[in-house]
Amino acid sequence: MEETLAVRKLDRLGVVLVAGGIVATALLPFIYVKANRIAAGKPMLLTQLLPQPSVVILMVLLVATALATLFLRNAFIRLGLGTLCLAALIAAIGLAATAATPSGSTVARMTPGGSFWVLLGVIGLIISDALVKIKLTPWMRVASLVAYTALLAICLSSGLLDSLSILREFSTRADQFWTEAVSHLLLALGSLAIAIILGLPLGILCFWVPKLRAIVLRTLSLIQTIPSLALFGLLMLPLGYLAANVPLAADIGIRGIGTAPALIALVLYSLLPIVANTVVGLEGVDPSVRDAAAGMGLTRRQILTGIDLPLAFPVILTGIRIVLVQAIGMVTIAALIGGGGFGIFIFQGLGQTAMDLVLLGAVPTVFFAFSSAVILDAVIESIQGPAA
Repeated sequence: MEETLAVRKLDRLGVVLVAGGIVATALLPFIYVKANRIAAGKPMLLTQLLPQPSVVILMVLLVATALATLFLRNAFIRLGLGTLCLAALIAAIGLAATAATPSGSTVARMTPGGSFWVLLGVIGLIISDALVKIKLTPWMRVASLVAYTALLAICLSSGLLDSLSILREFSTRADQFWTEAVSHLLLALGSLAIAIILGLPLGILCFWVPKLRAIVLRTLSLIQTIPSLALFGLLMLPLGYLAANVPLAADIGIRGIGTAPALIALVLYSLLPIVANTVVGLEGVDPSVRDAAAGMGLTRRQILTGIDLPLAFPVILTGIRIVLVQAIGMVTIAALIGGGGFGIFIFQGLGQTAMDLVLLGAVPTVFFAFSSAVILDAVIESIQGPAA
């Protein structure tokens, strides 16, 4: 009976996370030592690296964090230990990579193994759980994102991680990386801006004309069912014909491949969340408020701009959040038709069996999507207020 009560006192999430961390540490390699970028490499367990001081510190912090996660309910202690453990994990992988790299070698690659990624996920969940339990305000969550981003930036600028293969890939492609980063963000933000310009009036029209609403929403839902590559392919033929027969179209960059079909496809995919959320937001406005405004002599346009849209804005912004996160992810597919973006590194890496090159494109894509979600969630919650 006492044993049962003791088990019940354990944090359930903590049990799952700690068990996952233990299994990963014991069975999965912490780092792969490769002779070159495509070699299989020699797997090294975390326990095999124990003579290194950074790994010893990491192990001590992992044990302390595991105990705190299992037995302590104080979110601040769990957050502090989790943050220290995260910093120690990053330092350990960097120092282990540096120690394993042959002196003067430019072709050797040190790749983080499964144990590193599992521990990174486990520690991230522990930190996230602690932040949720502390009940931070929306903008304090954004501040936390900035703080952890600054921690990562310090590690990157210090040269601690320079021996890691993903940083080696970055160093040889730095100019291209920043060019593709700009292209990625321009495509995502540009498609979002166009979708807002088109979708917001369309959503208002659908709200005012219920018969039109069903047709528009069904059509946009149908577009959502078309796979992205298929939609790119469908757009290539008409855009190629347009570029070949209309000189002005070719002059402004409209072609069968490249940015034009990628941008159009992203806009088409983005319309449904914006239109649907605009309709839902406007329908959520209390009709009595609208009637009172009409009774005061306000025109339909004044009611829309002064009452309907401000009250519906949090719901509309939720749709914009969905679109932005979706667009950041989908731009990677646009690389297949010459649209640019981080997808270039992902598909080059897949073609060359170079997973570090894949990570060079995937990691910043995930970071941008996650950061956008956190920031827009904070904006939405701030507008809705604590009562929401």
